[in-house]
Amino acid sequence: MSSPNMNYRSLAEENANPFLEAQQIRNDEPTTTTTTATATTTTTQATTKSDDAKLFTAAAHLDDHEHEHENEDTPRNSGIMIHIVPETGKESHRWNHIEDLDSFFSRMYNYQQKHGFHVIVLDELFQVLEFGFVIWLFTFTTHCIRFNELFGNNPNITKTTLSDVIIPTGQCITHFGFFTYLVIFIAAIYLGIRMLKMIYHITQYADIRRFYQTALLIEDHELDNITWHEVQQRTRRVQAEQHMCIDKELLTELDIYHRVLRFKNYLVALMNKQLLPVRFHVPLLGEVVSLSRGMLLNIDFILFRGPGSPFQNNWQLRDEFAVRSNQTELAQRLSQLILWVALANLLLAPLIFLWQLIYFSFSYANILRKEPSALGLRTWSNYGRLYLRHFNELDHELDARLNRAYEYADRYLSSFSSPMAAVIARNLLFISGGVLLLILALGIYDEHVFQVEHVLTIIAILTVIGVVCRTLIPDENLIWCPEQLMTAILAHVHYLPTEWKSQAHTAHVRKEFSNFFQFKFGYLLSEIFSPFVTPFVLIFVFRPKAMEIVKFFRSFTVSVRGVGNVCSFAQMDVRKHGNPDWQLSDVVDQPPQQQPQQQQQQQFQHQQQQQSMAGGKTEMSLVRFTLNNPEWQMPKEASEYIRGIREHAIDELVRAKTATQPMGRENPLTHSLISFGTIGEEYCSIANSVLAADLTAEQLQLSQSMARNVGSDFRHMLQQNLGEHMSSSAALNPADSMRRLRLSKAEGRIEGPTDTLLYSLYGVEPRLATKNPIGVTVADMCLSALYLHELSQQKRLARQSRIEETDEQPGPSNRQAPTGGGRGGGGGGGGGASGSRSGLGSGSRNNVITSKAAESTPLLGNIRS
Repeated sequence: MSSPNMNYRSLAEENANPFLEAQQIRNDEPTTTTTTATATTTTTQATTKSDDAKLFTAAAHLDDHEHEHENEDTPRNSGIMIHIVPETGKESHRWNHIEDLDSFFSRMYNYQQKHGFHVIVLDELFQVLEFGFVIWLFTFTTHCIRFNELFGNNPNITKTTLSDVIIPTGQCITHFGFFTYLVIFIAAIYLGIRMLKMIYHITQYADIRRFYQTALLIEDHELDNITWHEVQQRTRRVQAEQHMCIDKELLTELDIYHRVLRFKNYLVALMNKQLLPVRFHVPLLGEVVSLSRGMLLNIDFILFRGPGSPFQNNWQLRDEFAVRSNQTELAQRLSQLILWVALANLLLAPLIFLWQLIYFSFSYANILRKEPSALGLRTWSNYGRLYLRHFNELDHELDARLNRAYEYADRYLSSFSSPMAAVIARNLLFISGGVLLLILALGIYDEHVFQVEHVLTIIAILTVIGVVCRTLIPDENLIWCPEQLMTAILAHVHYLPTEWKSQAHTAHVRKEFSNFFQFKFGYLLSEIFSPFVTPFVLIFVFRPKAMEIVKFFRSFTVSVRGVGNVCSFAQMDVRKHGNPDWQLSDVVDQPPQQQPQQQQQQQFQHQQQQQSMAGGKTEMSLVRFTLNNPEWQMPKEASEYIRGIREHAIDELVRAKTATQPMGRENPLTHSLISFGTIGEEYCSIANSVLAADLTAEQLQLSQSMARNVGSDFRHMLQQNLGEHMSSSAALNPADSMRRLRLSKAEGRIEGPTDTLLYSLYGVEPRLATKNPIGVTVADMCLSALYLHELSQQKRLARQSRIEETDEQPGPSNRQAPTGGGRGGGGGGGGGASGSRSGLGSGSRNNVITSKAAESTPLLGNIRS
């Protein structure tokens, strides 16, 4: 990807050490003079010696790092790099040249998301106190309680008091044995280390607090009313003034995301390439899909943060990865590191298991006492969160997206039931309910019944049985519409396996999706028992992939100027890493020569698949990032891809509305709009407006260029259905979930994007963007996801059809390529109506969606709801 202020290359393509290139250039080229100028408001005499030292340090640093990029940053290639150093005596000068920007930006993000300094200090303090409390409670329970008096086994005592049950402190300490002292000693060491870590974190966040107050001009009480997007924009302005990153004049939005999500982007790519130990076989249980927090911590330690990991610091891969001949040695070293970490986990497994058991028991005891049904709720698993995550997507952005899909996912899995399990559950519920009713009735008659031994235990067990049985009994009023629900899920999560299309009603898809969206008690069990599972998974599943992981880091790591080494997929370069099935043209990144033969073309497509992400991860991440960061100056290839999608959609809309035959109205866009309308009432209203609106003279020319005609009814619909203020006294739409969240959790900027697919389809002028709600971004991303999936499906079907025709016709094929009327020109979007699937049952452009519960969902098949 070519971009100003950005210079990157794959480590696999470098013949020399990329991280020492600056030194080599200085040896080969004449030394370039670097000049520093101090900006002051008044003319004064010579600066002090301390000021000279600061200027010399800045100049020396520039001389060490900027030679290889001087031509890009220097005005008119003059060879002069002017660095403005802020005035001395100002508090803001402390933000000049921050060495570890990864940690700094990560703490900035956490500071804003955790609501400021005081909340963070309290959280850190209580984390230390929680550990101390657990150790105290363990010691107190085992040595300082007289259990005979507590359980009433002493007949000489008629009334038991606390002084009878609790042993005095002096006597309690005398009961301590060697094991107790050992536990206290180890706990004291850990507690001391944890306190030092707490103090370090507090000092670091105190620094972040000063940065927010002095540089960004944001107080703690304002954090809940400001978005991360606004914090990011102010940080970029501080960079332009004070040069926190001295290697670049300006920071882009993508640079900041790279800093915060450097390692997370690698994990997303490793998950997509199936290199993480997610699926494994367990004796007697078969295949298990799990990714516990403990496993993620171990992987993070092995690959990024531990001694001997591929990364030597937060921003740089080890130099050995640049040399191909080192692959075998690096794989052996990584394999040994995984083995040692696994053995350490195995040795500490009992202690970790005990801590996990105590921690989760204390955390959920009060919840389970008041609401046992909480275990029957579902939650997004760690595996699902990583699988569904975009590149360059922050935690609050991912949470907001998955929260919108939660209701649809829960309804989808709840619509499945086992008839046999339902029959058994009804009978168990009847029996347990009868026994529970009898005990309660006797207890109401005489309260002494509750004092009988183990009666309360029986009541608790019967209650749990009732809760479990109720979850197995299906709702009699439930409507069976799995395809429609899966469409709504896809619109929000954006990624689902291709083979699930038209299979949402099957038990296989239901089982696979439950791995993304698991029961709460299943999540707790996997976390509690993960200490015993993690060592074996590391040894037998993750360790054999050491060579593949080394090749992955070598092949898909690029060096970005001013940022360091990042995952090349996180650059969202659709030219280099675009999936052929998700492109608007037939061949991606192919030189303008004559078309290759069939065998060469298949080989080229295979190479493209190796260099791309499955499921359109690169393309979808690019679309989402541009919507949330509309100010980002994207590279030329990315801009052309985004513009091509919108122009292609406009062309299909015009063709569908001007077609005279019913089949001519069927194309990926109309299918996507119908699927989009089944998500909810507000989405249905948007789809109705797009499909039912009359074409204007400008819209008839949209296949040539995008006309920006003002659509007042569409604008009014957006404002009404997505919660826009029509006046200062207007009420918020209850359906707008984003307005109910704190602004600190909002996605993108509060004004919304200025250029979206929805605006392009209806011709809304850009200046209306200043009044757009946050929900416009959400709705546009939902439609974009559905539309891209439709285009991808159309292209896969077209390619499969060509392969079948080639197999049926022996010898060289002489048939012509199918003509596509779309502007994108290939199987991805051209063809308009000719290459589309059937699914739009209307024969008139005035036939629009009249219900959010459509009978068919073209995106995922024609299964009746």
